[in-house]
Amino acid sequence: MGTDTHAFLHDLAQGLEPRADQLVDVVLQRLRRELPELWQYEDIAALAPVTVSEHVTAILDILEHRVDMAEVTTPPGGIEFARRLAEHGVQISELLRVYRLAHASLVRLFQEETDPHTAAPELINAALITLNTVGFEFIDRTAQGSVAAYQRTRDRWLQRRLIMINEASTRIGTTLDTTRTAEELADVGTDHFADLVTVDLLDSAFQEEDMERMEPATVPPVVRRVAQQSVLAGYPDSAVGTGQAHIYPEESEPARALATGQPMRHQVTASDIPTWLAASADHRRALRTLGVHSVLLVPLWARGIPLGLAQFLRHQAADPFDDEDLLLAQEIVSRAAVSIDNARRYTHERSTALTLQRSLLQHQMPEQAAVETACRYLPTGSRAGVGGDWYDVIPLSGARVALVVGDVVGRGLHASATMGRLRTAVRAFADIDLMPDDLLAHLNDVVIRLQREEGQGADEISATCLYAVYDPVSRLCSLASAGHVPPAVVTPVPSGSRVGSASRSVDFPELPIGPPLGLGGLPFETAQFELPQGSLLALFTDGLIESRARDVDAGLAVLGDVLAQAPASLEDTCDELFHALLPTRPVDDVALLVARTRVLDADHVATLDLPSDPAVVSDARKFTSDLLAAWGLEEMAFTTELMVSELVTNAIRYGKSPVQLRMILQSTLTCEVSDASSTAPHLRRAQVFDEGGRGLLLVAALAHHWGTRHNREGKVIWAEQLLPVGGNPEPGL
Repeated sequence: MGTDTHAFLHDLAQGLEPRADQLVDVVLQRLRRELPELWQYEDIAALAPVTVSEHVTAILDILEHRVDMAEVTTPPGGIEFARRLAEHGVQISELLRVYRLAHASLVRLFQEETDPHTAAPELINAALITLNTVGFEFIDRTAQGSVAAYQRTRDRWLQRRLIMINEASTRIGTTLDTTRTAEELADVGTDHFADLVTVDLLDSAFQEEDMERMEPATVPPVVRRVAQQSVLAGYPDSAVGTGQAHIYPEESEPARALATGQPMRHQVTASDIPTWLAASADHRRALRTLGVHSVLLVPLWARGIPLGLAQFLRHQAADPFDDEDLLLAQEIVSRAAVSIDNARRYTHERSTALTLQRSLLQHQMPEQAAVETACRYLPTGSRAGVGGDWYDVIPLSGARVALVVGDVVGRGLHASATMGRLRTAVRAFADIDLMPDDLLAHLNDVVIRLQREEGQGADEISATCLYAVYDPVSRLCSLASAGHVPPAVVTPVPSGSRVGSASRSVDFPELPIGPPLGLGGLPFETAQFELPQGSLLALFTDGLIESRARDVDAGLAVLGDVLAQAPASLEDTCDELFHALLPTRPVDDVALLVARTRVLDADHVATLDLPSDPAVVSDARKFTSDLLAAWGLEEMAFTTELMVSELVTNAIRYGKSPVQLRMILQSTLTCEVSDASSTAPHLRRAQVFDEGGRGLLLVAALAHHWGTRHNREGKVIWAEQLLPVGGNPEPGL
C-alpha cells in the first residue's frame, strides 16, 4: 500500500503541475478573504503571489520526487514575506496563520483531486494521511526559517525604535527654550523616520498667564509654525514658513486632533490631497510630484493642557506610517510636549520673577552729596531662575549715605519676594540710623522670624548682606558683613608715587565677616577706616567673581586689575567689570554697586562745643545767626535759631557732656546736637498749663525731617530743612 500511495501521489503531483497557477490563485483568494488587513500594505500584496507560488511548487516537488524533508529549506519568498510583516509591525501570529491557511487550502484542493483518480477508499485515506504528514512537516521546517527571519527583523526594528527613543530623550529638551525644543523635535523626527516634521504651537501658549488652565484664545485656534525640518532643501513639502501664524480649517483632521488630544494616521493619494495639507493649487501640485502618501498628526499635550500639533509626512520613504509608527511618534512628541511646557512655565516664572526683581530695585539713585554712584543688575543665564540679589543707596542724616548689597539664597519668585522684604527691612532700620552691626543683628532677627512664619517644608530663607555707611565730613566708612564678600576699595596713589603701572591702589580690606542672615548665634562687628577723597568702593555679589572657569581668587584678581585702570566714568567702570568678568551669561545673579567718595568742604560744616550750662543757649543762637549770614541764608535764621535753642536746651537739660552743635550745608540745611547720653527723646503732648514738653514738637513742626541716631559715644538729634528757592549753593566738594 505504501508503494501504491507514493505512486498515486507522484501521479497526482504530475497532473497538478500544469495547473500550479490555478492552485496559487485559490490559496491567494482565501488569504485575501481571511486576512484582508495584510493587503493594505502594497509591498506585502505584491510579494504574496511569489511566496504562495514557491510554497505550492515546493509541495508538488516533494510529492513528485519524494524529496528528503531534511533537505527542505524555507523558500526566499517566505523569508522576505516574514521580514516585511515584521517591518510593518504585523503580529507573528498572523504569519503563522498564513501558513495554516495556505496548507489547509492545498490539502482541500488535493482532496478534491483524489476522487477522479481512484475509487479505492483505502488508497484515498492513505494518500490524504501521507499528504497531511508531508504538509505539516514542510510547514514546520519552513515556518522555523520564516519565524527566525521575522524575529531578527523585529529585533532590529525594536532596537532602532529604542535608539530613536533614547536619542529623543537626550536630544529633546536640552534647554529651557520653547523654540529650541520644538526644533530638536523636528530634527529627531527627520532622522530615519519622517521626510518632513512640522511643529505648530498655539499662540495662547505664549500669552496665557494662568499656567494651569490654558485654552485657545480663538476658535478655530491660531497656531504658529515654530519649527520644521525636511529632508529636502527649501521646504517644498511645507506650505507654511517658520514663524508664520495660521489657522487649521474647522472640522479638519488637525483641528480635531488638537481639540481632542487624539493622534491620527492619515493616508494621502495623489487624487485626494486634503486642503489642510495643501491650501494652494501650487503646493498641491508640489505634494503630488513629491508623492506624499502618509501623514501622522500628533497633538502636543502636557499636564492636560493643549500646546500645539506635530505633523510627520512621508514621501521619499516607501512604507506608509503604521500603528507602530504612530505609537513611536506619540512617545517622542509626549516627551517634547513636557519639555516645551517646562520651558514655557520656566519662561513665565522667570519673566515674572525678573519683573518683580527689577521693580524692587532702585532705578534712579537719590541725590546726595556723599558719593557718586553707578549700579548694575544682571540675572542668571542658567535654567535655575532669577535669584534675590539686590543693591541699594540710602541717604542718611548728617550728609551720610548707606551703601547696601545683598544676596538671598534660592531662585525664582520666592527669592525675589524675600529680597523685597529684606530690602524694605534694611531701609526701615537705616531710617532710624542704626550702626551697621546693629542693623544686621535686627535684620538677622527678621530672617529668623520669616523662617518661623514659613514653617517646615517651605524653602529655606537665608541671605548675605553687606551694609556700609560713608560720612563725607569725617571721610569715615563704617561697614559690617553678614556672610558677604568684602568690598573692593580703590584709593588714589599719592602724587609722585606709582603702584605698578596704575595710578590707584586696590585693596580688599580684612573685616570680620559674620554668619549669613538666618543662622544666628554669632554677633556682627563694625569695621571702620578712612577714605581719601575720590576713592572707589565696589560692592558686589559673589556671582561677579565666581564661575566654573576660575576660582574666587582669580576673579578677585581680575576685578582688581580692572578697577586699577578704571575710567573716570562709573558707568563705564561697571561695563568694563562685566565685560572682563562675565564674557558669557552668568550662572548666578549679579548685583554691582560702585561709589566714588566725596568730601564735604570745611566751609560747609561748622561745629561748636558747648559746656553743660543753660546760659550757652544764647551763644548757640548767635553762632547759628552768624553762620547763616555767611552762607547767605539770613531768611532761615529765625526758624533755625528756634530749633537750635530747643535742641541745645534739651541736650543740656536731659543729656550728658560733652555737648556739640554741628551745622551742615549741602542740598539741605542740617543742624545736629550731640551729647553723651544714650536716652532717646520722644514727642509728647504738653498739657495747657505745662511749662515744658513742647520743644521737640516745635522742632518736628518746623523741620522737613528730624530724628535721632545713636553711636558708641551717645546720641545725635538732628533736624533738616529745605533751602529756599534760589538759595541752594553748590556744596564745596
